[in-house]
Amino acid sequence: MVSYEEQDKQYYNHIIRNLKSRGVELKDIAEIVIFLEKDYVKGLDEEVSIYAINKVLHKREAQNAIMTGIELDVLAEKGLLSSPMQRIMQTDESTYGIDENLAITLASLYGSVSVTNYGYVDKLKHGILGKLNDKSTGKINVFLDDLVGAIAAAACGWLAHNEMSVKKMLQK
Repeated sequence: MVSYEEQDKQYYNHIIRNLKSRGVELKDIAEIVIFLEKDYVKGLDEEVSIYAINKVLHKREAQNAIMTGIELDVLAEKGLLSSPMQRIMQTDESTYGIDENLAITLASLYGSVSVTNYGYVDKLKHGILGKLNDKSTGKINVFLDDLVGAIAAAACGWLAHNEMSVKKMLQK
């Protein structure tokens, strides 16, 4: 039987591999975190942002949401979904909304600050989110763009809920 810690490591590594294969690095997500938090966390840098992102990526509920969404994007890109789901994913149908619901669920793991940050960054399509949302690439990122925004937003929530620890990290 695999321990919880070993399973967490497997899930985390799987997510990191999948993010990279879809063109997303942790530094891209950190850039969004810094953009969102620059006025609230003085001196916030990439290292502390990635630390917060990793806290999110080790939370089981977040892992499950991320793995599910990426898997659906990959299956759709390979044309392996049945109709009408294949069409919905290929066209990123505007009324689908399940992608946003999954992202909001992930963001809500870290409170209202995360949910409001997610909505804001989803609307702006800041940084890597604009690239992921570009339909001209032929890539299907229906879930990924929302999940990346939610990861960044959740990391912002983690930073807010751990303010004293963050201040100590930034003083070093």
